[in-house]
Formats: sequence, structure tokens, C-alpha cells
Amino acid sequence: MKRLALKTLVAAAVLALAGPALAQTKLKFAHVYETSEAYHKWALWAADEIKKRTEGRYEMQVFPASQLGKETDINQGLTLGTVDVIYTGQAFAARTYPPLAIGGAPFMFRDFDHWKKYSSSPLLSELMEAYYKKGGNKPLAVTYYGVRHTTANKPIVKPEDMVGLKLRVPDAPLYAAYPKVLGANATPIAFAEVYLALQNKTVDAQENPLPTIEAKKFYEVQSHINLTGHITEMLLTIVSGQTWAKLSDADKKAFEAIFREAAAKCTDDIAAAEQRLADDFVTKYKKTVIKSDRAAFGAKFKAFHTGPDATWDKSQYERLQAIQ
Repeated sequence: MKRLALKTLVAAAVLALAGPALAQTKLKFAHVYETSEAYHKWALWAADEIKKRTEGRYEMQVFPASQLGKETDINQGLTLGTVDVIYTGQAFAARTYPPLAIGGAPFMFRDFDHWKKYSSSPLLSELMEAYYKKGGNKPLAVTYYGVRHTTANKPIVKPEDMVGLKLRVPDAPLYAAYPKVLGANATPIAFAEVYLALQNKTVDAQENPLPTIEAKKFYEVQSHINLTGHITEMLLTIVSGQTWAKLSDADKKAFEAIFREAAAKCTDDIAAAEQRLADDFVTKYKKTVIKSDRAAFGAKFKAFHTGPDATWDKSQYERLQAIQ
């Protein structure tokens, strides 16, 4: 009996020592972008870093290209517990906390530098914290998505050229503002279905940053790249509230540092890609690139920014515009 008891104690001790080394939490990071895009590249980097910096206690698998659902689905998945981390646009996150949409509104930013300063501003920090308090999911980082431009099978130089155009937009209310104000017809279609919708002429046009237009090959089914520059967009990296609550304070700091590093590196990649692609679409892809009258377009949105359809208040708008 004594010998059996001793063996039991030894076995228990071995299991106790091995337990922490064997224990591993698997996480799911979902997004809607292609594996060729910088967002996926840096999501994979973040996954590797999380495994390293937590000594293997967390392993994160990345699911690209809408494998776990379209953008609406993965946002819901944060609350349902079916995903742990996502990339998402501000307009989708704004369904939980509407003022967060301010950074995704048409012609809200003067230029990239204005957006860059907003991305690290107290205003955005406050909006993300309010989102966290409202829905329980934790935004950790922001990644530059690029300036959105409009592809079509015709030139779009002035606002009047948009009238009657059937424009695909993401399935979130704010994105409908761009076509609505200009007299175009907003047609919400899931990201994974856009190429086919353009090819079948279900819609006449779509809008996205140049790196996305290239990655999704929209240029194959559209003749003109119109540089409307209507939205300076970013993605939020958001961790599920259920997952965030389980992390130790040390792990929370590690996750935040990793995702912010990934966001900064990805932002650099996207900005660099934008610089070369306006020329590449002409020389490499033989497309017609049109420089739209951005000032004329922007003038159409002045009233919208502080009008009844704005989901942010006037003081938030004034604070954003005051950023220098």
C-alpha cells in the first residue's frame, strides 16, 4: 500500500510539472482578405509572435478570405465566441458603437498625414474604449487600409458622373453614404462575391483601395480606375471579450504589443503599395486611370458630416478636424 501511494504521489507530481507545458489555448483569427495581401501576412506574423512570447501557451490559427464567414458574420462571431480575433472596418464596428464610424466617413480626412495623426489620437482611443464598454470586445490596434477609389467601366471625373451608377458597397450602413449623397445606387454585396457581381454586371462599379483592387483582381472586370479618394480607411484588430477576459495581465500586454507592431508594419506595406499601384495599373495592367476632381466630390459631403445622418456628434467632428 505504501509503495502504491508513493507511485501515485510521484505520478501526480509529474503531471503537475508537465501541466503548464502541455496546456495550450488555440485561438482563431478571422478576416475577409486574400492570402496575398499584407493584412494576412502580418496576421501570420502576429500568430507566430504570440506563440513565441507566451512560450507556446497560445497558438493562433489565421483564417483568411472569408473562410469563417463574411465581415458581418465574423463581427457577430466575437460575441458568440466562434472567433477570437478579427480584422474589421470601422463601419462594421460602428454597429455596436455608432460614433466609431466617424473615421470611415467620406471625405473626413484631408490626407494620409491627417489620418495618421487621428490613428494615434486621444479621440480614437476614447472611441475604441467606448466600443469596448458597450459591446465587451477589445480593439487593440488600427491598420491603414488605404484610400478607397472607384472602379467602373467608364471615367468618373466629377460628382455628376456617379448619378444612377449601381455601386457595390460593403454591407454596413455608413458605406451607403458615398453613393447616396452623389445620386448613385448603393448595392450591398459580401466582399467574397464582388468579383462575380462585377463580371455578371449585377453592379456597375465598386470602391476599394488600390492594393485591394489588385489583390482581388477587380481590374480584370473593370476598365477604369477612378481616383476618387473618397474614404481614408482603416481596419481594427479586435479581440473577443471572452478571450480577453481569460488573458493574464502580462498576456494582455503581450497581445496588445504584438498586434500594434503588426499594424504598424502592415500600414507601411499598404502605404508603399499605394505609391506604386497608380502607375502599375497603367503600365502593367493596361487600365485607364482617371484623376477625379476630389475637391468637387468633397464639397458634396460638407453638409453630411454634421447632418442628421451622422452617427457622431458635432464636438467629435470638430475635434477630428482640429487635428494638425
